[in-house]
Amino acid sequence: MSDSVPMNAKLRQAMLLAPALIFLAVFFVMPLFDNSMRSFMSEDGGFTLSRYTSFLTDRFYLGVIVETVVLAAAVTVISVVIAYPVAYVLVRKAGRLSGVFIFLLIAPLLTSIIMRTFGWQVLFARRGLVNQWLVTDLGILDVPLRWLNTPGLAIAALVHVLVPFAVLSIASVLQGVDRRLEEGALMLGASKLRTFFEVTLPLTMDGIGTGAILVFMIANGSFVTLVLLGGGFQTLPLLIYQQFNTTRDFALASTMSTILLAIALVCLWLQLRLVRRQGA
Repeated sequence: MSDSVPMNAKLRQAMLLAPALIFLAVFFVMPLFDNSMRSFMSEDGGFTLSRYTSFLTDRFYLGVIVETVVLAAAVTVISVVIAYPVAYVLVRKAGRLSGVFIFLLIAPLLTSIIMRTFGWQVLFARRGLVNQWLVTDLGILDVPLRWLNTPGLAIAALVHVLVPFAVLSIASVLQGVDRRLEEGALMLGASKLRTFFEVTLPLTMDGIGTGAILVFMIANGSFVTLVLLGGGFQTLPLLIYQQFNTTRDFALASTMSTILLAIALVCLWLQLRLVRRQGA
């Protein structure tokens, strides 16, 4: 009788999980699997690695992969640098206003990324609000500046979208740091700056790493912002979009998608290792 209770409990858990698992398998795993299999199929229906061989040995495509990774890395570094002070103020200085800070942080995530990107266009268009302010209101400039279709604005827009993910990751770890360790360092004669760099910062590296991986993974697959704001970047998501909608080469697009998926899986593996290390 005692053995049947855990068995029944496990059966109930499996039944509760079954709808979600079936949904993920049908609408997530199977499409990804079908897309990946298409990249390995030759024109006569056989198995081939020719697309991957040509893709990974072509200088242009290798340059695209490098540019994708470099762009995602640049966005990640900027996001983490901005996010850490925000997370520190949120956890250590906000006090009763922490709820307001969290709302202001999360509120942009409730808005469509397309609407936010259009907002950047309205602000920084040739006759947008920023140029009107600089030229007409303040008289600092005689000619409106060209903001759109520049790398800086595209990176700034991506950072604006992704900073909240880094802030929340860092804040959750920073909140768990034992303040007595910092107080002990101060009592032993360390300055506040040295205490931060030798005590607080090392203890929050897991949060920084998790936030950085999240931001990198999302930035690595972003293309809506780059399509709408330009910037001259040539990344894998943009090439996949072009292959599906312009050249209609679905097999090559599947190859690029599988490579992008492999990069995302590496990021997920690193994130899982960080989470396990943090929980150890």
